Amino acid sequence: MRILFMGSPDFAVVCLDALLSSSHTVLAVVSQPDKPKGRGKMLAPTAIKTFAEEKGLDIYTPDKIKDGELAEVLDKYKPDCIVVVAYGKILPDYVLSYPRYGCVNIHGSLLPKYRGASPMQFALLNGDKVTGITSMLMDSGLDTGDILLKTEVEISETDNFESLHDKMARAGALNLVETLDRLERGEITPIKQEGESSYASLIDKNMRRIDFTESTDGIYNKIRAFSPFPTAFSVLSGKIMKIYASEKIEKCEERFAENCGDVLSDDMLIVRTSDGAIRLIDIAPEGKRRMTDIEYMRGVKDKRNLKFQ
Repeated sequence: MRILFMGSPDFAVVCLDALLSSSHTVLAVVSQPDKPKGRGKMLAPTAIKTFAEEKGLDIYTPDKIKDGELAEVLDKYKPDCIVVVAYGKILPDYVLSYPRYGCVNIHGSLLPKYRGASPMQFALLNGDKVTGITSMLMDSGLDTGDILLKTEVEISETDNFESLHDKMARAGALNLVETLDRLERGEITPIKQEGESSYASLIDKNMRRIDFTESTDGIYNKIRAFSPFPTAFSVLSGKIMKIYASEKIEKCEERFAENCGDVLSDDMLIVRTSDGAIRLIDIAPEGKRRMTDIEYMRGVKDKRNLKFQ
């Protein structure tokens, strides 16, 4: 099958790499334009653009595609199928209707659960034990197309966004190649999405802030859902503290009968929650390097009345 690939982040790179090792032919790659990145706001290419250039693939980065900007690319390569993996833009009808096998999307959830931009983060936030990959035929809706193939992926108690992302990327690559193989052989019948749907919105700053009046499980899941990026955070002594990892505390004897947000230990960042306590074991205080909570507490002179806001 002749493929036009559309994608942007690291997640898509794993899928593109698998396609290059398959029996299918990648004709060209489309990705987002270079964007400012880092403190210096220097223009940086997407992960897919960098990978495609390394592989010697033709790469296109149109600023807009809704008004026919991809028409020449489509007519030049005449793909049998367009594969879309985390491209980051809604495809207009002239793109969706072009290839004879349609536009195949790899989505990081078991649809119709977690349609939208952040399915893996929401699976972690909600403490799900299982998520997965869905390949679908794209339509004009947001992740509403007919399902082609589903692959389940287990979520362990210790998974954070980084580890789940890597597992899902590998599963997505395998799912994609199998989907295209079976689609070409006529072995897949697209199925309408059924069941209750949910939406995984873009992550904003308010979602990342920890409220210690929440449950220990809820706080633990929030920390791992945003680790290592964009990172959950709270405020201690008027300064922002990023939190990369935590540990649930089954039993805590020190100053336990305190208010939510109070630090309960002189040696570690053990914090009172609504139903117990949680230890913040991997942190980055404002303006400082990433460190353990024990390192941080060694530098705190007045350990009385420490409280997260």
